[in-house]
Amino acid sequence: MAAEHQINAGFIPLFDSAVLVAAREIGFAAREGVDLTLSRETSWANIRDRIAIGHFDLAHMLGPMPIACNLGLTPLASDTIVPFSLGLGGNCVTVSNVVWAGMAAHGALPDVDPARAGKALGALIRERANAGRDPLRFAVVHPHSGHNYELRYWLAACGIDPSREIEIVIVPPPFMADALAAGRIDGYCAGEPWNSVSVVAGTGHIATVKAAIWKTSPEKVLGVRKAWAEKHPEALSALLRALHYAARWCQDPANRGELAALMAQSAFLGLHAAVQMPILSGHLQLGSGAERTVEDFFLPFDKAANFPWKSHALWFYTQMVRWGHVAHTPENLAIARDCYRPDLYRSALKPLGVALPGANSKVEGALASATPVGSAGASLVLGPDGFFDGQIFDPDEIDAYIAGQKLARAEA
Repeated sequence: MAAEHQINAGFIPLFDSAVLVAAREIGFAAREGVDLTLSRETSWANIRDRIAIGHFDLAHMLGPMPIACNLGLTPLASDTIVPFSLGLGGNCVTVSNVVWAGMAAHGALPDVDPARAGKALGALIRERANAGRDPLRFAVVHPHSGHNYELRYWLAACGIDPSREIEIVIVPPPFMADALAAGRIDGYCAGEPWNSVSVVAGTGHIATVKAAIWKTSPEKVLGVRKAWAEKHPEALSALLRALHYAARWCQDPANRGELAALMAQSAFLGLHAAVQMPILSGHLQLGSGAERTVEDFFLPFDKAANFPWKSHALWFYTQMVRWGHVAHTPENLAIARDCYRPDLYRSALKPLGVALPGANSKVEGALASATPVGSAGASLVLGPDGFFDGQIFDPDEIDAYIAGQKLARAEA
């Protein structure tokens, strides 16, 4: 029997594409009447362009990328919406062994503490500048990525100006480890498993992680061509239900072995299953024999990981403003707010009786511990969700937040 809905989707070989992969390979999509075709790409630019020209109906995307597309910041952009998040966390900042040795000489410890690591990196940067050496070069996966914004946020909060004191370049995720090994970059911020690849190769050290910079913070999303979504609402709803079941399956510890083996296949990551386990367990090999278990390192389902919070979109927008990617205007703010679509998520999943948050936005960084919150359907627990520097982002006070960031940058 032919599937009721045909959907073409693109993805990048990163572990946080697992919810899409599981939806197809474990059969959740087929059960919802969806014939889901997955196409592997090597760069986020390719994903963006193939969405724009209609090769893909939807794709595994960087959280800020659909916002950037809708704001006209990218070539070949098309109106893109986000009705589903593919998970929270999962990124690391990895540095070369030489840089780590320099950081360790200034007090860094293998504990992924962002404040300590950032202070040590700042001291190393100033030491190199005083000696007349070139700035360190860090790579991120795309200008409009959570990686770029979390790297900049971490550095700025530690007193480092990422626009002047280091160089930031763009490298596709699968090339990060090789670029570090070749000495073309000194460090990078990327999703797993590409940090663990450098550690296993003996060429890099994980300095800190996204889950420590901002706990339970947004990462990849499902980016959907708006025109396609409006033309095929039933197909989108069916896929969102399939992704819900897939995400729940990915979160279950009982499925870790099967999921790691699935993602290890050449069609997806093409890396040994053992390299997938750190993101699943949160137990990271940091380099030089050091290891650390990070709570909530990557969440594909728990703590409303799949809900497209408008406050996540708005925080990304504030960082676009902070680093000069877009002007802060009422029109741009509205575009960013309207990009994430919790209404579509609710519509698709309400019949299942699952936990649905009672609001579309929340104050980010306000929960110091895991906290039950109001929801429709099943019970829901959120947090902790703090920023490492103690800051709070209230989406209802966005003007004050942006002004505070400008003031902090001017003082720096």
